[in-house]
Amino acid sequence: MADSNFIDYVKILCRSGKGGAGSRHFYRAKYIPKGGPDGGDGGRGGHIILKGNQNMWTLLPLKYRRHIFAGNGQPGTGGRSFGKDGEDVIIEVPCGTVVFDAETGEYLCEVTDDGQEIKLLKGGRGGLGNWHFKSATNRTPRYAQPGEPAIEKSVILELKLLADVGLVGFPNAGKSTLLSALSSARPKIADYPFTTMEPQLGIVSYRDNRSFVMADIPGIIEGASEGKGLGLRFLRHIERNAVLLFLVPADAPDITQEYEVLLSELEKFNPQLMDKHRILAISKSDLLDEELMEEIRPTLPQDIPTVFISAATGYGLTELKDILWRAITDENNRLATPDIIHRPLDGHHRVREEDEFIFENVPSADDEEAEDLQSISPESWGEEVDGYDWDEDIDPENP
Repeated sequence: MADSNFIDYVKILCRSGKGGAGSRHFYRAKYIPKGGPDGGDGGRGGHIILKGNQNMWTLLPLKYRRHIFAGNGQPGTGGRSFGKDGEDVIIEVPCGTVVFDAETGEYLCEVTDDGQEIKLLKGGRGGLGNWHFKSATNRTPRYAQPGEPAIEKSVILELKLLADVGLVGFPNAGKSTLLSALSSARPKIADYPFTTMEPQLGIVSYRDNRSFVMADIPGIIEGASEGKGLGLRFLRHIERNAVLLFLVPADAPDITQEYEVLLSELEKFNPQLMDKHRILAISKSDLLDEELMEEIRPTLPQDIPTVFISAATGYGLTELKDILWRAITDENNRLATPDIIHRPLDGHHRVREEDEFIFENVPSADDEEAEDLQSISPESWGEEVDGYDWDEDIDPENP
């Protein structure tokens, strides 16, 4: 996975810009020795913004861009001149990207639509100049507000593929072979376990020029929720699928038992997956004849549709596509359910090489100044200063 262009897990360090300090300037001109305070406000710090891009399919650009810092706001000057706002940083990500807090694993936000913008970290507000604090009893305020400090946070970005059908099965169950038979995708196929090391997408053609998207993920085994095999790392790619297609080979010792094991691992990963429409396909059915199929059919789960298929010979593939299309077009199986619940990150499906990444940040003069500003109590921003209340007079969304 280190050399692959498909990157679906990235840990980055983001920092918004700090707000510029307000000015304590006094107006001075010929014949106007006491012009009064005219210090301008400081500019706001830059935001860190996530933006969806439908033309992106991987987080590869962020793999080599681990530190993302927005611009700082400039201080105000005399003549009520406001400081320049810090430059915003827009991070383009593929649709389906989910953001988690790297320290706690808490879900923060997700980007699902093209052009959708989410303000990940808000820039600090600029400080007010001393002209805001003049009054009849305080005509020469020699103080101004400092800018709000920057916000620094380590975040994890996970990509969850958007597809109609998700393939679930043990290694060597025939998932990659089925995907190659139904679509133009050419995943790696071999006779050893865990041939597929990254998710694959394929567009399946259907009648009347219609089509749907099928996603193949690496195989899971019993105990994947405890970190065995490839663990549950890739199961997030089927959380948005409308239909889950379980593949169990015909030569399995107990087809129903293998299906129950797969179902159990999905439930441990995210119980919400149990609400998705499920279909069971018995792959490698070219090993069976009609008589054996009739003997096996009563032993299969009766609560879901089942179909015997063979990707090698094409047996049952037309029937399978018909069943999948009916399930996809069902009103109850819509793609990308809006109320999807993203489980917090845990140690079983986080990526060690990403989590052990060490951020190296050499302190600069700006960083030292930011630390000084951070020593100011945040509660002081809402206090009244000579009759002025920041929270009442300034809109936080439009500083």
